[in-house]
Amino acid sequence: MTTYAADLATIRAAAARIGPHAHRTPVVTCATLDGLAGRSLFFKCEQFQKVGAFKFRGACNAVVRLTDEQARRGVVTHSSGNHAQALALAARQRGIPAHIVMPNNATPAKRRAVEGYGARVIPCEPTLEARETTVAGVLAETGATLIPPYNHPDVIAGQGTATLELYEQVPGLDAIVTPVGGGGLLSGTALAARELKATLRVIAAEPQGADDAARSKAAGQLIPQTAPKTIADGLLTSLGDLTWPVLRDCVERVVTVSEEEIEQAMRLLWERAKLLVEPSAAVALAAVLSAEFKVLDGIQRVGIILSGGNANLDRLPWSL
Repeated sequence: MTTYAADLATIRAAAARIGPHAHRTPVVTCATLDGLAGRSLFFKCEQFQKVGAFKFRGACNAVVRLTDEQARRGVVTHSSGNHAQALALAARQRGIPAHIVMPNNATPAKRRAVEGYGARVIPCEPTLEARETTVAGVLAETGATLIPPYNHPDVIAGQGTATLELYEQVPGLDAIVTPVGGGGLLSGTALAARELKATLRVIAAEPQGADDAARSKAAGQLIPQTAPKTIADGLLTSLGDLTWPVLRDCVERVVTVSEEEIEQAMRLLWERAKLLVEPSAAVALAAVLSAEFKVLDGIQRVGIILSGGNANLDRLPWSL
């Protein structure tokens, strides 16, 4: 039997641990989007979480779990986006150092946000090799604890708390849909769902331009991401060795969507539901509105986790 990175017990423990620090985000409905989907949709609004994304849940859980000795030396990660901000804030709340390696092409607003939370930003070249080499140097210099964006048991358990809340807020769900990049949110969702309700279906949503999860699921083996290209910049990373087994075993399918479908879904959420989300979050709605999803039987009440709202207002898809 496969042992996964988290289970319902560790997710419940994470919920208790982060309760004093994280928001319990609301669930919103929209009759117009229900009509377009032909189903009842329930949007779990993680754009209203601290730092504007679900990432704070996992980062907070990981930071709170550090021993006093580990905390004294601080934490380190490499990230150009939401995890960088999440870890910086979680570290500030505990009063410990945070060292964030960010590529030098990261959005200036995101770098300012990380610095605003009191973290030390270490720039590097925008390659995975440069990120990992720079992180290794910081670890050797500081003795800090590495908290990766998704491939970490405490991070996965923390992300699963969003599904725990959604299940309590909306009884009788038939399915939950989340976007997938590295797979932290999807893994936490699937591992919570499988124990909360055996018949609760978990479906992943992914851009066609970054479809390693779909290709891995179809092949039955992990296929690394290569040359991804999508406006959903939060979904560019490959699955990890902790998240891939969950996708393989506990997720029904991966629905891929085009750039046009992502843009249209994002615009619908902004205009009709008044939910200002980033492209990565809109991928989940795009999947639910897709032809592939519409033919699925036995799904009437759908929970959709909107992963975040940190859109680049200077580069909105419909203005490019």
